[in-house]
Amino acid sequence: MIKEIKYLLHLVVIFIFFFFSIKFYLSDKYEKTFFRSMNNHDNLIKNYSQNLELLENDTNNIIEYIDNNKNKSKKTFQFWKLIEND
Repeated sequence: MIKEIKYLLHLVVIFIFFFFSIKFYLSDKYEKTFFRSMNNHDNLIKNYSQNLELLENDTNNIIEYIDNNKNKSKKTFQFWKLIEND
């Protein structure tokens, strides 16, 4: 008998927890505070992004392309031959 009451009490506590959690997150008060905080964060991000300094691009023409056909001394490596030497 006590075991059944214990299980029933656990179930009731779980259902109460879910009920109040859902009630809180679907309430108008929570939605208002959530959207106000999101709006506040958006405003902070906009203000911060407007005050950022832009740096000049200094990466033009830094990559030098090499033509592979010019290099005639190529070694051909074969995987199995490398293992056989051991």
